[in-house]
Amino acid sequence: MLTYPNIDPILISLGPLEIRWYSLAYILGVTLPFLIFKKAYRHSLKMRQDDILNYISYLIIGVILGGRLGYVLFYDFVEFLKQPYLIFAIWQGGMSYHGGAIGSILSTILFAKRYKRSVLGMLDLLAIGSTIGIFLGRIANFINGELFGRVTTSVFGMVFPMGGPLPRHPSQLYESFMEGLLLFLILWAVRKYWAPRPGILGSLYLVLYGCFRFVLEFFREPDAHLGFIIHVFSLGQLLCAIEIMIGLYLCWLLRKRPT
Repeated sequence: MLTYPNIDPILISLGPLEIRWYSLAYILGVTLPFLIFKKAYRHSLKMRQDDILNYISYLIIGVILGGRLGYVLFYDFVEFLKQPYLIFAIWQGGMSYHGGAIGSILSTILFAKRYKRSVLGMLDLLAIGSTIGIFLGRIANFINGELFGRVTTSVFGMVFPMGGPLPRHPSQLYESFMEGLLLFLILWAVRKYWAPRPGILGSLYLVLYGCFRFVLEFFREPDAHLGFIIHVFSLGQLLCAIEIMIGLYLCWLLRKRPT
């Protein structure tokens, strides 16, 4: 059994001001992709510095609104019907990846249409760039000791402070590696060596992320207030199944599209 490192979730504390690892993960997750793929944004999409800053603001709004709306609608809908104001209670926590993904996609489409940029080209870069945010975000979840895995006898098991006395899978690290680092490397290689037509990269992201997350959900503890939705499948797996089907359909649609 491994030992949980008990890293302080607060990176820096200056009086009332606290900078948390989770906040830093969000900030870097949004900004690093633009630094890494600066050349693509400037040359392929003809975006100047002001355009990039405007797009970042679109993304931030899309991720936050989408993530919160997604959590309330997907994971806490009954409580939302009782207390609709909970949708604004972001201080209570609760963000959904799938909601955030929808929000970032819609905000990207809105930006691309308003500023007359390639919608598919921007979605492709959004796809590969989002893996960086996922990688950092899951590590931040691990530091916070949240979203831990199921009870296990595996040598990788560890006792989480909020997870009871039994060792659990560090599923946050599994997700960080597969949904973040591994997916980034796959998409980067496809983009570099295959040079697929616009839109394929984004569609492939939907398929691969959905597959990775679907498998890793078997190691992750389901939400306590939801449990399993259908037999041994969680709500996250159902949403991933939909994501996979959408990605496959888009791949098929784009393959048929004339170049």
